[in-house]
Amino acid sequence: QVQLVESGGGLVQAGGSLGLSCAASGSFLFINTMGWYRQAPGKQRELVATITRAGTTNYADSVKGRFTISRDSAKNTVSLEMNSLKPEDTAVYYCNAEIAVALWNVRAYWGQGTQVTVSS
Repeated sequence: QVQLVESGGGLVQAGGSLGLSCAASGSFLFINTMGWYRQAPGKQRELVATITRAGTTNYADSVKGRFTISRDSAKNTVSLEMNSLKPEDTAVYYCNAEIAVALWNVRAYWGQGTQVTVSS
């Protein structure tokens, strides 16, 4: 069974930094795009950043220049380095990955979410 397990997050003051990591485990053929999404209370889940197998990255405008996404394809992990954090970055952050368990079975998987709280 494929699982995405996140680590990191926590409480930090505005202007500080935090890092998130996510590891995929289980039986699968390959992983396509990996990414991070977040959901603040009362708001919809939104894209934070994604990274393709080729290493192409995409960021939400609100985090450009402050967050950096990276992946280690050999270890099936994706990380998010968050700098210059703002109170509006407070949310539950979810890892996402498009994983092929078979050539005909490719779908998105989600982690359980990890809380990031930025105090002002």
